[in-house]
Amino acid sequence: MEMSHWGELLGYALAIGFSPLHLALLLLLLLGPRPLRRGAFLVLSWLLMNAVVIGLLLGVGHEFLLTMEKGTSHRTGLDLLAAGAFFALGLKALSGGLAAGEGQPEWSRQLDRLLALPLPLLLLLSAALQVAGPDDLFLYAKAAGALLRPGWDGLQDTALTLGFSGMTSLLLLVPLLACAVAGQERLRPFLSRLKEGLDRYGQGLVGVICIALALLAGWQGVEGLRLGGAMAMAG
Repeated sequence: MEMSHWGELLGYALAIGFSPLHLALLLLLLLGPRPLRRGAFLVLSWLLMNAVVIGLLLGVGHEFLLTMEKGTSHRTGLDLLAAGAFFALGLKALSGGLAAGEGQPEWSRQLDRLLALPLPLLLLLSAALQVAGPDDLFLYAKAAGALLRPGWDGLQDTALTLGFSGMTSLLLLVPLLACAVAGQERLRPFLSRLKEGLDRYGQGLVGVICIALALLAGWQGVEGLRLGGAMAMAG
């Protein structure tokens, strides 16, 4: 796989990983009782959910023999559809981010209710929310399209699935590992400020990321149309 593909995958992984709700939930767990145990379970559930979603999408791709090379109809259609969806979601997130600057956002106010749940139920609800947003679903589809290679066996797909899942967890692993190394008490002021920053700027940053993804997907879609037309004329 070329370096450009790995760069594209890293962008999708970090976009998935930048979930203000899950990041804030992890920070609150790290500020509470048994921080490392509860935080580690949240990160593990995040990893497993990503692996399941990407694995299923790769399985569907192989089952229907979808080709995701630039210029193919499947890839071009997904790119153009994703561009429109990301642009709409980006505008919505930016407007929500402006409103959040005036006070605590609604998703943040709901976190106290989530923290009151038993840990197994909290992890199940967190996993469900992980794939509930249309922006994440498009990101998973784009990532699976970049990973899909016709003729690859299950072992190669499994390795790529686990590798991509690990990439999506980078933003969650940083505060967890920092807490493990430095300790909860020493990091408490930093974790609290980070949570406040997510409340204030998280939604706006999601909007900026979505707009950037819309531009990328739109450019890829236009390139795909151009290449598809060239291939049709050559054929």
